[in-house]
Amino acid sequence: MTQRGQARSARTGAQPEPRSGAVRRPTVQDVAREAGVSPSTVSRALHTRGYASPDVRNRVRAAAAKIGYVADHNARNLRSRTSTSIGVLISDLRNPFYADLAAGIEEELRAAEYQMVLVNDNGDPAEELQAAETLLAMRVPGVIVTPVTAACPRVLQDNGVHVVCADRELGRSGGDVVLSDNKAGARELTEHLIGLGHTRIGLLIDETKWSTGAGRLAGFRAAHEEFGLEVDEDLIAYTSFDADAARRTTAKLLNDHDVTAIFSANNVLAQGALAELKDRRLTVPRRISLAAYDDVPWMSLVQPALTTVDQHTVELGRTCARLLLARIRGELPPRRRRVRVAPRLIIRGSTGPAPRS
Repeated sequence: MTQRGQARSARTGAQPEPRSGAVRRPTVQDVAREAGVSPSTVSRALHTRGYASPDVRNRVRAAAAKIGYVADHNARNLRSRTSTSIGVLISDLRNPFYADLAAGIEEELRAAEYQMVLVNDNGDPAEELQAAETLLAMRVPGVIVTPVTAACPRVLQDNGVHVVCADRELGRSGGDVVLSDNKAGARELTEHLIGLGHTRIGLLIDETKWSTGAGRLAGFRAAHEEFGLEVDEDLIAYTSFDADAARRTTAKLLNDHDVTAIFSANNVLAQGALAELKDRRLTVPRRISLAAYDDVPWMSLVQPALTTVDQHTVELGRTCARLLLARIRGELPPRRRRVRVAPRLIIRGSTGPAPRS
């Protein structure tokens, strides 16, 4: 286009013609012409929660699909100075727990016409802070995070972003929090093992500085106290969040101590423990019982299937999203909310009576 043509377009507000070879994206006006409605009706039908009859919404959506219209969310956010994107920061997308958590969040956000921006920080504090800065640049109104450190929620909140911490709590700051009732779940599972006659139970656990591990350790101790049993501290085997490390820790536990059951504090540790038991050809549950916190699909597929605590992870994600959206809409008082999702014990074939001496 010539300089004169560019000036004329600027005066009239007309869009410059696309350069030769460029593909022109369909606009709201194109959808309006195709559907036989006004551009404002298209916006209500596709982008907002304003009124449009079901018939009009269907007609507009069909027209948009026909001509290949795709909403430009960035442009809409700039115009309204708000964003319909929600940040979700998780620690390990390869872990089924975090995948299910994200699925529950996305389901709830999509129903409310928000988009999820998912970032996997690999449980690394530096990557977590870098991701937080990226989300701040996108001007998201809220973030759901499984925090690695307290710094990330604090940075987001200091910049006016609503925060919901999922699965773990780091101190009393950091915004609202949604947790599994880790202490209650671990206590019920431990009581199940003790009820089967197990008095020497090895606990395989990776961390206790977060509320997640701390709660599960507290539940393990509480169950022993309930039955009048003293916890043998040597049977609490600390390891790292890694299946191979858990396997090595399980091997040391079995070499050094006489245990009749192992309680793995999460699904990754359970994977390592099961691999070591299979390698030693220890029959489960006749020779040793194995149970785990955090039910994931593979646990019901192995033989025997594992006794687990189900955290209702998808519902945990939905709860996080509902709480965050309520914050964004100003529907809650300023007081920090702390929500617990009740877990459920699932008894399967991997736990049985303690073997006789």
